[in-house]
Amino acid sequence: MRLLATTAAALCLTATGALAHGDDECAVGKTLEDGVLTIATGNPAFYPWVLNDAPESGEGFEAAVAYAIAAEMGFDADAVTWVRTSFDEAIQPGPKNFDFNIQQYSITPEREQMVDFSLPYYTSAMAVLTTEAVVEAGAEPTLESLRGLLWGADANTTAVPMLTEIVGPERDAMLYGDNVDVTAAMQAGQIDAALFDLPTALYLAAVVVEGGTILGQFPADRSDNPDQFGLLMEEGNPLKECVDHAIEHLTESGRLAEIEAEWLQAATGVPVIQ
Repeated sequence: MRLLATTAAALCLTATGALAHGDDECAVGKTLEDGVLTIATGNPAFYPWVLNDAPESGEGFEAAVAYAIAAEMGFDADAVTWVRTSFDEAIQPGPKNFDFNIQQYSITPEREQMVDFSLPYYTSAMAVLTTEAVVEAGAEPTLESLRGLLWGADANTTAVPMLTEIVGPERDAMLYGDNVDVTAAMQAGQIDAALFDLPTALYLAAVVVEGGTILGQFPADRSDNPDQFGLLMEEGNPLKECVDHAIEHLTESGRLAEIEAEWLQAATGVPVIQ
């Protein structure tokens, strides 16, 4: 149960500086712990979302976004605490041990039946992860070439409908239980390619898949339903209005775009698929 702050407590928090910004009144009495914003991320959290698995550093795209949202809501950095959850654990209905979770959650109608999402903080370009061997065999960053590849996908993600919508492969995609199985199948030569959001694809190509490479990317507006990431919250969380207001302000001010440019700029060298 979320604790209700008294007027005296609210005044005390403001005076001590824990909530020292313009929007502090919105969040008072709506967080798990008075005067503290509890944020969850993955265990572990990966580059480029979080650098060195240390979200408290504020380094990495999602870590930086989290602290920017916290500041907009009136929380100084020392009033932010981090917890870890698995991806699937956090998305289940029921009480949460965090105020919001930032872990590349795509906003979908199915998930919104179990949890609440904030407004989007990132609209992801989708990228084609493949291997150098597939490129050497003739794969090119064109739709015609992509349709002839053998694709794999995590059956539990939005990659499956997006693959059908954007690429329209000639053969049915091979479906797997998670992305670890997808990359293992690629490594074993069982599939040629898979769709991932661009930052994740960059990480997988550099660290996970031996000989991995990014064949190209689709701009976010290429899809009728681009993949958008939102902060995940317990259903009915009263903090949602405060979070949405913070994201609106960061978007309108251009700060979100600045954070994206700072932490995801490595993505700019990937060719765009037409």
